[in-house]
Amino acid sequence: MAQERGIRRQIQLPLSEAVKISFESLRIRFWRSIITTAGVFLGIAFLVSVLAGAAISSSVEANRGKEIVDAFSMEEQAQSKGEISPQQIWLIAMSLIVCVVGIANSMLMAVTERFREIGTMKCLGALDRFIVELFLLESGFQGLAGAIIGAIIG
Repeated sequence: MAQERGIRRQIQLPLSEAVKISFESLRIRFWRSIITTAGVFLGIAFLVSVLAGAAISSSVEANRGKEIVDAFSMEEQAQSKGEISPQQIWLIAMSLIVCVVGIANSMLMAVTERFREIGTMKCLGALDRFIVELFLLESGFQGLAGAIIGAIIG
């Protein structure tokens, strides 16, 4: 009972401080973060280019022998169909798997590299939840950066 009260009264680190720690970790391991983010954005760029190519080819096939239409009407036709082929589903799944595996690999390497830092935080009273939150923030930043860059490039 006394131990539970001690945990409840434990000082918690604000989210802003957790974000600072996560960014500092990304800065220290900059090149590994760049490689992971590059894997994510290449996966997203591949996905976007495949989907764009599929949309273009389906609209060209639908309009063979017809006059040229503007982009807005093609977009409306593509939205009205709303069908995704099994091939596109597989491509989407594979690109997402590549992104998730890349980020998971990076996080496993970060935990392995930082086990002393994690031990120090635990000795100073950090809860497991806080340590997991740091790694989730770090992986979230990498995934978000990769997704944004991939969507722009793709």
